[in-house]
Amino acid sequence: MKRVFLTGASSGIGLATAHALVAQGHEVWGTSRDPNRLPQLKHFHPVQLDLRHHSEIDGVFVTCLREAGHFDVLINNAGSGHFGAAEFLPLPDIADQFQLLFFAPVRLMQLALAEMRPRGTGLVINVTSLVGRLPVPFMAAYDAAKAAMSAFTMSIQIELAHSRIRIVDLQPADIRTGFNDVVIKSGCDQLYSARIAKTWDIVDRNLKEAPEPDLVARRMVKLIEQTSSAPRVTVGGLFQAAIAPLIFRFLPQRLRIWGLRKYYHLE
Repeated sequence: MKRVFLTGASSGIGLATAHALVAQGHEVWGTSRDPNRLPQLKHFHPVQLDLRHHSEIDGVFVTCLREAGHFDVLINNAGSGHFGAAEFLPLPDIADQFQLLFFAPVRLMQLALAEMRPRGTGLVINVTSLVGRLPVPFMAAYDAAKAAMSAFTMSIQIELAHSRIRIVDLQPADIRTGFNDVVIKSGCDQLYSARIAKTWDIVDRNLKEAPEPDLVARRMVKLIEQTSSAPRVTVGGLFQAAIAPLIFRFLPQRLRIWGLRKYYHLE
């Protein structure tokens, strides 16, 4: 039985992961801004936490740690997106994405590592995204924050080379969740309106045709129950999660940009 601190446990990948972990006998402390949306399950401890409020993070984690005694696993999963032209994206909206997707997970990782290091063991799973390698147009702040978290994770992996604490960068491709229902859309100049509409249609279609979040939840359970794992794990449909990253890996940047423009009908 592992004790797990999981953010974003009220919907999508987080909710599926909470159910999967509890079903396997693990104890889960799961967070949400709205605790009323969290599941009522045996061995699941609902935690109210808004990651946008940086001042709350330390206190909430320490309170949960006292209750749990220790955490074997931290899963940084919570997130939301922003959709709009980068040229007109207000700086506060960019900062909001980085607080939620970068600064808050980094702080939780620091807190977890401080608790895991004396025991010499532990696992941190940072749920980043494939957009760090294959960015989605008109989601520049989201793309950038996820890419930053992935780079930070790799740096920690290098620094902890001789430690038994494992850090995993889990990069989902499109997964069928309610993510698009809560994406914040910003107004923009007419210059971009037609291209934004085209891109959104493709993004929305891809999400509706994507695998269910149980696919990611099962991978989470596997990572937790393994004694070793790859430092970066991609999960999703075959083309997005395996074929496209492999192809793009060997393409020069000019062709990557051309390919993404073609894919989103922006040529």
